[in-house]
Amino acid sequence: MVNKILTPKDVIENYPALTLSEGTLANWRVLKKGPRFFKVSRKIVYKASDIEEYLFRNPVQTLDSVA
Repeated sequence: MVNKILTPKDVIENYPALTLSEGTLANWRVLKKGPRFFKVSRKIVYKASDIEEYLFRNPVQTLDSVA
């Protein structure tokens, strides 16, 4: 299975719930927080699956979700 590779600009365009700023992503990288990323030469890239995993890591249990 091929995983989609995203630049920081792609991340903010495709996942606005995560952040609307490339600067925020850059700050998270310096602080070693946020979604996992890769450095390829001088470029920063993210895997779409890592972004989605980070977004959905801590679900909130609601009355309707408990079976």
